Formats: sequence, C-alpha cells, structure tokens
Amino acid sequence: MPKIYFIIVTYNAMKWAERCFTSLRKSSVPLRCIVVDNGSTDGSQEYIKTHFPEVDFIQSEKNLGFGKANNIGIEKAYKEGADFFYLMNQDAWLYEDSLEKLLGAYDLYPKHEEIGIISPMHIDGTEKKLDIFLDKYISYNCDKTRLISDLYFQSLKPFYELDFINAAHWLLPRKTIETVGGFNPFFFHYGEDNEYVNRVHFHGKKVLLAPNSKVVHDGKQSLEKVDYNKYDDLRVETNIINPNLPNAYLLEKKALKQSMLKNFILLNFKKTKQLYKKYKDISKKSSIFIEIRNNVNKKGATFLKI
Repeated sequence: MPKIYFIIVTYNAMKWAERCFTSLRKSSVPLRCIVVDNGSTDGSQEYIKTHFPEVDFIQSEKNLGFGKANNIGIEKAYKEGADFFYLMNQDAWLYEDSLEKLLGAYDLYPKHEEIGIISPMHIDGTEKKLDIFLDKYISYNCDKTRLISDLYFQSLKPFYELDFINAAHWLLPRKTIETVGGFNPFFFHYGEDNEYVNRVHFHGKKVLLAPNSKVVHDGKQSLEKVDYNKYDDLRVETNIINPNLPNAYLLEKKALKQSMLKNFILLNFKKTKQLYKKYKDISKKSSIFIEIRNNVNKKGATFLKI
C-alpha cells in the first residue's frame, strides 16, 4: 500500500473535529495524519490529542497562515517517505470509500507523471448538493469537459481535467512536491491555492477531478468567500506572481495608469486617489514580486526546507 499522509491545518476546529478525524479513522485505506494547529483558542488541541492519539500533532506558537502551516506538515510527511499528500480542510470529512475510489481514479489515469493535483467531488455539509465553489469551477470548464451533461445523464468518466479546484480536498503525488514544492507563504490566507495551481500548470501538470469519489466540505457555502475590501490586491498579486504571465506586473501598472487618467478626466478624484494608492503599493512590492517570481520559476521543492 502507498504511504498516504493527510495534512490538516487547524484553527478553532472544535465544531468539526469529531466528524473530521473519525472519518479518517474509518477510511477503508490506511492513512497517517499530521495536524498543524495555528494557535487555536477553543480547546480543540487537547480534544484532538486526547480522542485521536494516532494523529501526529504539531503546535505552532502563532498563526502562520494556511499555506505556511501546510508546508510544515508537507515537509515532515516528505521526510517520512510519503507517496501521497492529502491536504484537507478542518471543516471537511471523508466517506469510508472516498480515498479508495480516489486512488482508483489515479491508477486509471494513463500518465501519472502529468498529475499535479487530483481531487474528489466536494459536496456541501448537507450532503445533498455540490460544494458551491466546485459548482462554479465545473461551470467554468463546461465547454471542454461537458461534466454537467455527464452528471445529468449519469455517464461519468473516471476523471476530468479542470483549470482549478479549491484546496479543501487535494491529493498530491510525491512527484508534485518534488517538482512544484509547497505553498507560497506570501499569501497568508486566500490566494495560496490559486497561486499553487498556477505553478502546477506552469510545470506542465494537470488538475483532475475524480467524480466517483465523494467527500464533504462543510465550509461557508457562499460565493462571497473573500472580502475583497480586505484583500484588495489578491487577484493582482496572484497574477503578477504567476509564472505563466511574465508581463503581468508591467501590464497591471499600465492598466492602473490608464484607469487613473480616465477617472481624472471624468473628475472622479476619489477613484483616482484609490487607484494611485494601489499603483504605489504595487510599485513598493516590486522587489518582493521579483524575488518570488525567481523562486516560482524553479523546478523543485520551492518554499520547503527539504
């Protein structure tokens, strides 16, 4: 059997802990689990350690963010010889045969070296509907996958290639870690999975959905997942760092200049001021973007200390 390590980053996970970790215990495929706790304050650390002693529990002294905490678990699993790394949210759980069916889809894919990420079908906490985000990502790819038609006519294929699947349930083969690396710690929370998928595509690997394997993601089922007033430059920064878009930094600055001029002519001074602030912020971070771009272009365990 392959060595499969589940890596779960927790932060005040008590609401889901019992269901999440019990589901791992009941999996038909043996697995190991590493938890990296980001400084919870709800007592979930002791609950997990007491009721699920099989979990390898790592306590962070502070909140490292989603990506950096995952990297700690990934690095540890890699050094222990993991063949697969299953990244799962704390607000998620499996069915008994979820992992078995997911590995079955992986085995059916003709070129394993092409797989960057393979994910099961995410359903929401009611267990009656698809996770709303997966619904969205499937619809974005409907022209090339026809997955919606296959769902309707119950003629599902073992796997479908999508542009993106959120990181609530990701299975990464060891080769992905050795080629793509870990999460970019520049993104504290939100954007880290988008940036990772950008690198997966850059290195010629694919993101696959295995619809016959079902799992649950109970997180907030609303498309307003990100407060873009708080994370104003998330899309911009993800694009600028994207190795597939080498001119994104210059193009973004050019677009901001054009927008500033247009709003100035229209006497929309408030908007002009906002755009100028964004232009200055991006310019200040230029050296950071260049450094990160140099890292993400590399093949290897980027952002991991392996």
